[in-house]
Amino acid sequence: MVGLITVGSRRQFFILVPLFIIFGIGVVSRTLRTITPNVACTTSNFSGEFVSGEQLGYYQGEELFVPEMIAEIPNDSVSVLGVTNPLEKWIEIDLSEQTLRAWEGSSLFLETLVSTGLPWWPTPQGEFRVWAKIRAAKMEGGEGRYYYNLPNVPYVMYFENSNIPGSRGFGLHGTYWHNDFGKEQSNGCVDLPISMAEKLYFWVTPDLSLAGSSVFSSPENPGTKIVIHE
Repeated sequence: MVGLITVGSRRQFFILVPLFIIFGIGVVSRTLRTITPNVACTTSNFSGEFVSGEQLGYYQGEELFVPEMIAEIPNDSVSVLGVTNPLEKWIEIDLSEQTLRAWEGSSLFLETLVSTGLPWWPTPQGEFRVWAKIRAAKMEGGEGRYYYNLPNVPYVMYFENSNIPGSRGFGLHGTYWHNDFGKEQSNGCVDLPISMAEKLYFWVTPDLSLAGSSVFSSPENPGTKIVIHE
């Protein structure tokens, strides 16, 4: 008979409904996690000044020692505002190779392994510009086992474009909390060896003043182009 519901079918119905509800919640949760904008490595202090006494950081469930080496590096390697190169500087980041190459026109200036964002906190692809350079910054974020609290992150170069605003906190920076470059590791930023980050920091624009520890791009002092691709 059409529409007849037996005892057995009712039992199956009451078993299946909760399963469908649980499955639906899981799908929605994963979807929201995918479309929620990632905030990568923001900081609340843009002075760029190294903070003495910050000796402990926290990364992936472990305390770690914060090195003092950046405090000892003099500010005498800066590029002076107004001195320009006829060949455009630009940075290429290959997500599949986990490499960064810095170019002056078609001439290679620097190449290094990097660590970009984990699959659930990906580094965005596209063409960007450096909008701020911060000599040292405290960064805190992530969640669960990926929570981090990292004082004095050195040589930070934040980038943005019309689709990815600077408030999302994506940038390049030196890394003292791991040495496992060539693998995805970060919350969306591009982790570099400190020696490579230092060279890049003083090479890219916007140019720093001789005594500066932070600088923001402007029409007169624009930021270097960054191209990120797979």
